[in-house]
Amino acid sequence: MDPDVLPAWVAEMDYAAPEPVIAALHDAVTSGQLGYPGYSTGVELALAYAGFAERHFGQPGLVRVIPVVDVTAGLRVALEVLSEPGPVVVPFPAYTPHHDIAQLTGRARADLVLDPEASSAVLDLDRLDHLFRSGARTLLLTQPHNPWGRVFSREELEGIRDVVCRHGGRVVSDEVHGPLRLPGLTHVSYLAIDGTSDHAVALVSASKAFNMAGLRCAQIVTTDSATMHRLINVPVARNDSWSTLGAVGTIAAYTECDEWLASLVARLAAQRTLLVGLLAEHLPEARMRPLEGTYLAWIDLRSYGHDDPAEVALTRGRVRVSPGQEFHPGLPGHIRLNIATSPDRLTEIIRRLATGIAPARDDPT
Repeated sequence: MDPDVLPAWVAEMDYAAPEPVIAALHDAVTSGQLGYPGYSTGVELALAYAGFAERHFGQPGLVRVIPVVDVTAGLRVALEVLSEPGPVVVPFPAYTPHHDIAQLTGRARADLVLDPEASSAVLDLDRLDHLFRSGARTLLLTQPHNPWGRVFSREELEGIRDVVCRHGGRVVSDEVHGPLRLPGLTHVSYLAIDGTSDHAVALVSASKAFNMAGLRCAQIVTTDSATMHRLINVPVARNDSWSTLGAVGTIAAYTECDEWLASLVARLAAQRTLLVGLLAEHLPEARMRPLEGTYLAWIDLRSYGHDDPAEVALTRGRVRVSPGQEFHPGLPGHIRLNIATSPDRLTEIIRRLATGIAPARDDPT
């Protein structure tokens, strides 16, 4: 990237990782913990996540955890091991790696498309029911959602459960952004809904909430002993790459960083408030559904007349944001914007974005 371009696209925060994570990694390296992860590390990781989930989500501690290298790899393992043949329902817009994951496991993809004109990002349960009646066997759920920024309510998840159970289907729930629900909202794991344990798993990781994606350690979570048995008996070649240092950092994040996480969520809430004000001032025709979780805002800029406002913003404003068409091919006029930065930098990002795209109606070029 050119040095004069301000980045606001990649899904990592500008904030340093928590000090307990850094200290734990330092101790692990100096004591030579650079080999393969052992069985006891996996047990410690499971206990750490169980405690974290109980404290933060009110999820009972009776969870079973399988380490995996990252969330996307874990989704593949879950689909290949647990899901019946048949299409995988993917709500669109969707995190880009989710576009191809069904096909990589030998399954078709069935798109559940969000109406871009809707005032709130909700799943169309009637359409979901139709897709399952037409042969779909699995829903790939992402909650909190990337890029919508939605935190689904218990009632919404219960509605999803009812549709899935009606058709004997399965849910694979990507909950990597679970700790990043903003104030006033509660992340409810799909596994915390009654009647889900036998047909669902969740994928979690400390990577997003604690800014440590490069450490390569995520977890498949289940509350069902039969599901756990199926997962631990997969061939080693299917799941053999999670990192010892990733586990060390993750355990520290889950057990020692509650105060740091609370401070982060408050900071992101302030950034959200700032973003709303900046858009009103500099891009008043922009539309943004309420940002409820994650640090990624989904913004509709179609009123400014560009099919690809991200490209125009890069060329004219020298700011890089994620094009909406990366998340929903063919959808014009949207961007995804990372707000996990300083107030000054977010202000400059929006100023540059406006400089790039706002003159469109008066500038024929």
